[in-house]
Amino acid sequence: MPGLAAAEQDAVSLVRRVARALNRRISDLVALLFRHKSAGSLGAVAGFAIAVVFAWKFLRSSSPARPRRPAAPKRPSPAGSAAPAPDDPAQPAGDSGTLTTRQIVARRLGGCRRVTCQLIGIVFEEKTPEELQNHAIVKPSVVELLLEISKYCDFYLMETVLDDKSEENALMALESAGLFNTGGLMKEKVLFCSSEVGRTSFVRQLESDFHIDTSLEIISQLSRFIRCQLFVSSMEGGQLAANVFNSPSLEQFFS
Repeated sequence: MPGLAAAEQDAVSLVRRVARALNRRISDLVALLFRHKSAGSLGAVAGFAIAVVFAWKFLRSSSPARPRRPAAPKRPSPAGSAAPAPDDPAQPAGDSGTLTTRQIVARRLGGCRRVTCQLIGIVFEEKTPEELQNHAIVKPSVVELLLEISKYCDFYLMETVLDDKSEENALMALESAGLFNTGGLMKEKVLFCSSEVGRTSFVRQLESDFHIDTSLEIISQLSRFIRCQLFVSSMEGGQLAANVFNSPSLEQFFS
């Protein structure tokens, strides 16, 4: 405030003038004391010193105090809310609070680095090798999932087929769905055999960590050798081994 600043300047000026006057007066008295060392001179000096002390206290009490800046009020936090901890691993990534497909794949596979998967009934809409002789259609709902799996691990697809035409139909369907475009899944990693025994042999030779199949017989035979398996069936698999999961579809297991 302008009035308060002017009052401060007047007080400072007054103190300076009094200080200069007292300085001159003290100098004169000290010189007088050394010239006339009498009791009267000593009494005069003591009296003047007492007067100076009272004058200093008066000026200090009369000078305007500097106003204090009020402390900023604290913003109240909403009731029941708490500040989120940074980098909380329990919180999923993404603005919607849901896991991404890549995060779900990593969590479900649990560190498995090589995955093998049957085609019929899982990737293809066809249910039997006989249907595959005429056509092959990739389920649209599994395309993104297969791409993420192929990025996360060493991924192989395999199927039991009846003839060369079935192999051609399968490869054409996978290529048309764009599964060979990213480099994670290649045609060389799509394997064909003529029997379920051959499919079981493929899985063991590749030393798969995680196998996905619709055949309960194959799942049962591999349970002693494979770290984890997924039995894809709409019906319960009965007494499955502890390392075997059961789901109606690949999409539902990774949902």
